[in-house]
Amino acid sequence: MSNLTVALAILGGLVLAAVIGYNAWTSRRNTPRQPTQLSPEEAAASAPQPLRREDSEEPVLHVDPPTDPGADRHEPLFDPDLPAPTALGAGAVERRGALDALIDVIAPIALDGVVSGEAALAAMPATRRAGSKPVAIEGLNHASGQWEQPAPGQRYRAFQAGVQMANRTGALNEIEFSEFTVKASAFADAVNGTPQFPEMLDEVGRARELDQFASSHDAQLSFVLRARHAAWSPGYVQQNAARLGFVAGLLPGRMVLPASENGLPPILGLAFDTQAALADDPTQSAIRELVLSLDVPQVDRGEQPFNRMREVATALAREMDGVVTDGDSQLLREDTMDIIGADLEQLYDTLDSRDLAAGSVLARRLFS
Repeated sequence: MSNLTVALAILGGLVLAAVIGYNAWTSRRNTPRQPTQLSPEEAAASAPQPLRREDSEEPVLHVDPPTDPGADRHEPLFDPDLPAPTALGAGAVERRGALDALIDVIAPIALDGVVSGEAALAAMPATRRAGSKPVAIEGLNHASGQWEQPAPGQRYRAFQAGVQMANRTGALNEIEFSEFTVKASAFADAVNGTPQFPEMLDEVGRARELDQFASSHDAQLSFVLRARHAAWSPGYVQQNAARLGFVAGLLPGRMVLPASENGLPPILGLAFDTQAALADDPTQSAIRELVLSLDVPQVDRGEQPFNRMREVATALAREMDGVVTDGDSQLLREDTMDIIGADLEQLYDTLDSRDLAAGSVLARRLFS
């Protein structure tokens, strides 16, 4: 064998080894990061802990209005000087049971006698909506004198029907008001009651004012967390999020940070590709971005949701080798975040002054 043949053989072997090594490196680099296997002691140590505020590398806010038909409602506008609806004055609000004149059209139903809870339940409308607006009927308990949802074994000396004036689908319109009156009238007839409805045009006008106020004081905020290098597997995302207190949501690809009180909406949401979560082999699903979201009016101010959102984003970016950006992949700056935080404080103050404090029952109903 000549020297040339030997040299070519060696060269070919080196090239082949280089190709194999490159392919192995590329495959390893592109393989989604997997969750680590923890010992019982490590698992206990990695249980969710309260977040600590980091002084550096804090991302800033991205506000990304949704693409649904009601998107106009979701563009956050922080204008505390915008006049509130005339019907929202604190002195003019009459509160009765769960229905509230602040956000509901209320129709009293007078009775000739006392009606049992069983009869009231049997007379309830089949659907509790008028168009896109919730409808509710409450009874005045004969024994306690409190307004409540009709219940078996109770007796009621009056009823009231109500329909919500606005939500994130818009204001109550004439067609919805008419549908409400039909449902309320049918209930009143069934319990031998007489309903008293307010003027439709007045209530529709009041609903438009409420909708204008709500749409100008609505805010849904989001960060986008993007992988710097290697993608993430669903298990890797879930493991890191769980360390910060997140739990699985109702939908695949969604996790939530629960509120401090059971039954309240979650403080934050964390979402990733649903298809990746539903894949036959999730370990091979590649996730390159997460969306961290906050529905401002739904969460009590006392939870400090905005600060916690910043802390979570910082912690996830650090632990998962990611960066926090807006929807256009632009890195978010700390000074912009501070400005948005100050605007949010003004928004909270405005909602408080209108008896629609973030996280309250009325706010959760109105901004839904």
